[in-house]
Amino acid sequence: MTVGAGSRAGIDNPITRYVQEDKVPWYKKRNLRMLYVLMFPTCIGIEMTSGFDSSMMNGLQAVPTWDSSVFGHPRSTILGLLSALYSLGSMCSLPFVPVVTDRFGRRKAIIFGSIIMIIGAALQTASQDFAMFVIARFLLGFGIPFAIVAASSMIGELAYPKERARIGSLFNASWFIGAIVAAGVTLGTFEMPNNWGWRIPSFLQVIPSALQMIFIWFLPESPRWLVSKGRGEEAYVILAKYHAEGDLNSEFVRLEYAEIETTLELEKEQAKGSWRDFVGTPGMRKRLLICSFLGLATQWSGNGLTSYYLARILDNVGIHDDRTKNLINLAMTCWGFVNGTTLALTVPKMPRRTAYMICTISLLLIFTAWTVASAQYTKTASQAASTAVIALIFLYSPAYNMGYNALTYTYLVELFPYHARAKGIAMFQWWGRAAGFFNQFVNPIGIQNAGWKYYISYCIFLLFEAVFVWFLFPETSKQSLEELAFLFEGEKIREEQQKRIEEEVQENRLPISDGASDKESALHVEHSKI
Repeated sequence: MTVGAGSRAGIDNPITRYVQEDKVPWYKKRNLRMLYVLMFPTCIGIEMTSGFDSSMMNGLQAVPTWDSSVFGHPRSTILGLLSALYSLGSMCSLPFVPVVTDRFGRRKAIIFGSIIMIIGAALQTASQDFAMFVIARFLLGFGIPFAIVAASSMIGELAYPKERARIGSLFNASWFIGAIVAAGVTLGTFEMPNNWGWRIPSFLQVIPSALQMIFIWFLPESPRWLVSKGRGEEAYVILAKYHAEGDLNSEFVRLEYAEIETTLELEKEQAKGSWRDFVGTPGMRKRLLICSFLGLATQWSGNGLTSYYLARILDNVGIHDDRTKNLINLAMTCWGFVNGTTLALTVPKMPRRTAYMICTISLLLIFTAWTVASAQYTKTASQAASTAVIALIFLYSPAYNMGYNALTYTYLVELFPYHARAKGIAMFQWWGRAAGFFNQFVNPIGIQNAGWKYYISYCIFLLFEAVFVWFLFPETSKQSLEELAFLFEGEKIREEQQKRIEEEVQENRLPISDGASDKESALHVEHSKI
């Protein structure tokens, strides 16, 4: 079993000790509280767009004016194409995402992605035919990776270390907010006798991106990105404002800044940040393998079935009433939000490997039972088997959310050093979108042609997931991002890192001038330059 270097105790690090000794909750810190409030519409809430899209596509299949009047009862290949275009758009944009995110900053990448998604949502609302709808879905998919990669990086790099894991885990939980809104809207519009029954849900998909565009101007840039661009003074002031409530002489901020600056210098010495360096060492190849696996696992664990094709699954167990389908869709998304948010706030306290092992084993057991119940219904048309499938779908939600929803972006941010973080999350997105495209295109064909037998392929992959996690996932909990920067690189480089940090702290090299010691004048730097 490989647990990696992350199993070492993080308490030896002075920053970790400071964080553990800090007993003041975040909501009693004015600046930190405001930071987290601003993070919700700009970063944490970005996945609302994906949740809205997924639930909307589920709901539209039960909206008669969309299903029949406009698109002529799309099933099998056509239905798969309509859903899969979102993932295809994401796959096409991902080669450009790290370039924009690392060169222009996290904030500008979010703005760029939001603009594209607003255009896509507007075009989807105005669609007059199949071609317009397809192009709109492609644009929505093209835009969202810019926002997701930048926002997930921003959360990890800007949040106070004590709350970093929980804030990062809430990122995916926002998926359910969008899903609930879309499920509720389609439930309210599916009986409308005209095209507004599907145009209204399409129009509302613009809201998350609009919120990002409005509030992003009030959110500071990532301190790590600023340090990487030689803007250490601004980075230090941001750290002081939000991690020490404006105390520029905070010992914690001095240590944190020294750790960030030293680690980024060492990273530059080890690698130039190119795609070649991304796969050039054994440590980076291990990271690439794990993030690629996570991309596949987050889509090939069976969640794509309920996210996009719940209506067709319910057809297979004897539920054909459109209102009942929409009610189940709404109930399932509400349940997902409740358990997903609860798990996002609690699971980060657990060791990462433990949480992922519980997740994968639970999914394997639940999905196997789901397959058996579906087979039983096909053979006997038993009402008990139909009810069992619905119950298992609801049980599936917390099992999936425990690992793949609550921890994935938190784990990715911890897994990759700064210079490779955007590329790593982009690679995760690419594999996830590729798996999603495959699933969204193939799932309706498999459901229609093979029925319950199609589910067996998911059972096999879930078994593989449990084995992979057991042997290859390192532990990363309770350590700072800089501690984890050389997770696979050996003790020698980590000893050099610690030596340089101590030297910088002892020399007391501050990135701000002596004249900026006054709190108000120093904090002005943040607003005048960012």
